[in-house]
Amino acid sequence: MTDQQKQGWKGPLEGVRVLDFTRVLSGPYATMILADMGAEIIKIESVEKGDDTRNFPPFVNDMSHYFIALNRNKKSISLNLKTPEGVKIAKDLAAQCDIVIENFRPGVMDKLGLGYDALKEGNDKLVYCAISGFGATGPMRDNPSFDIVAQALSGIMSVNREPDQTPTKLGIPLGDMAGGIFGVFGILGTLHEATRTGQGRKLDISMLDSLLGMLGYLSQIYFVTGETPKPFGTRHPNLVPYGAFETSDGHIIVACLTENFWFNLARAIEREDLIDDPRYGEYLARIENRATLEQIVADAMKKRSTQEWEARLDEFDVPFAPILSVQEALEHPNTQAREMVRTVEHPEIGTLKVVSSPIKFEGENIAPMTAPPTLGENTNDILTDLLGISPQEISLLRKNGVLAKGK
Repeated sequence: MTDQQKQGWKGPLEGVRVLDFTRVLSGPYATMILADMGAEIIKIESVEKGDDTRNFPPFVNDMSHYFIALNRNKKSISLNLKTPEGVKIAKDLAAQCDIVIENFRPGVMDKLGLGYDALKEGNDKLVYCAISGFGATGPMRDNPSFDIVAQALSGIMSVNREPDQTPTKLGIPLGDMAGGIFGVFGILGTLHEATRTGQGRKLDISMLDSLLGMLGYLSQIYFVTGETPKPFGTRHPNLVPYGAFETSDGHIIVACLTENFWFNLARAIEREDLIDDPRYGEYLARIENRATLEQIVADAMKKRSTQEWEARLDEFDVPFAPILSVQEALEHPNTQAREMVRTVEHPEIGTLKVVSSPIKFEGENIAPMTAPPTLGENTNDILTDLLGISPQEISLLRKNGVLAKGK
């Protein structure tokens, strides 16, 4: 067995180095995805307090749950970008990296002297990804944005509710996460291009654009019919039956995406006669008769418990799911079998549980994850190994406030 097999495979991006100027969620989520695939992430944090999320409660031994969730497998360097020396160090590091990611408002990095035009001078192949709320162009480019703002403007909140109820945001910060996900897509495509051509480029990723891109068939409903999609709660605008149904002791999701699944459900609720009923036999007929069919299914579902329906729907091959809490989802047997919960060892906290990467590589033993870094934890090693800065010079940089003291 080779040393690599013993230690585990880092991933397909092993050897790729990323300079990470991001903070809070959209950017750190993107760099964490890259880190999970083996890229080396050098996270630049302010000398005063680091990433803002380090201060978001609740905490475990003074480390924020929020920071833990988004910053595994990374290295941290504390650097004062308000000093000429700090900017120079950042530029020198960028020259040693394949990718730069930032999620400031448009123009901020240019004012610091760290925009794409400045950094590509020393690195033609540099892939530069800027993630912002509304992108670098358009009337809202300078507006502040957070997840809920992007959700509201994307149209998603308007349909994320039961009919006649108050609009609500998604329970997960998809506005932020979508920006990170599409940022990764763009980065990987551009990295491939730079490998072929020797020339990198700048990516302009908008959180709002990303959510608009995820509207999928909802946008097409409007384009095709001229009518804006209405809220359906857990139901589907064009598929019936589909959604949450009350059982004798809770709720269960049923999703009849195809005719065969509807036929299977009809058999499961002991109403095989509905299959040949002209009101319910085909898609359009079921939509036209939605109210009566949903009532028939609802009445049937109340006759058994959730657990009984799980067994029966499984027997009849009907897509279904109980509605789990976050705890139940993380402890579910399938979650465990897929190794979606892993542990990392932190030098100050001890063992931490984290959600693993959803990207799996068949036949590979993935290397152990590393815990989120303390603020500036890797400063000395990064400056020494990549830039050849001596311990004496590092001490002077700390004294002059370019680096955090004691880190």
